[in-house]
Amino acid sequence: MMWQDFVFMVGSGLSIVFLAPTLRDSSARVPLGTSLPSMGIGFVYGLTFFTLGMRFSAAGAVAAGTMWSLIALFRSPQGLSIALLGRENIALFVSDVQHWLARRRSDRSSVDQYVTVDSSDL
Repeated sequence: MMWQDFVFMVGSGLSIVFLAPTLRDSSARVPLGTSLPSMGIGFVYGLTFFTLGMRFSAAGAVAAGTMWSLIALFRSPQGLSIALLGRENIALFVSDVQHWLARRRSDRSSVDQYVTVDSSDL
């Protein structure tokens, strides 16, 4: 085992220890804007460590990602529920993607989106 593998595994293990009280506290509220990115980072790091042959680090990172997913599921203010995948939310996401793609394909300069204001208009 490489010593770096051990260090990353210990770091992930400590993060799990420090996150456990949040999961156990029924009054804790962690926004999805915090827990979902942290969960994703844990899983991506786990995959990355695995491809580098750092099996212990990968296991620790996946365990930390799993801990964050449990926090998102049980400790977010609105709860991670099927409502997150509701039709309105998906439609809004698709609309945002279409708007973003249309802006990317546009020949307009990004400067054109700003409006100049004359001081006489104020």
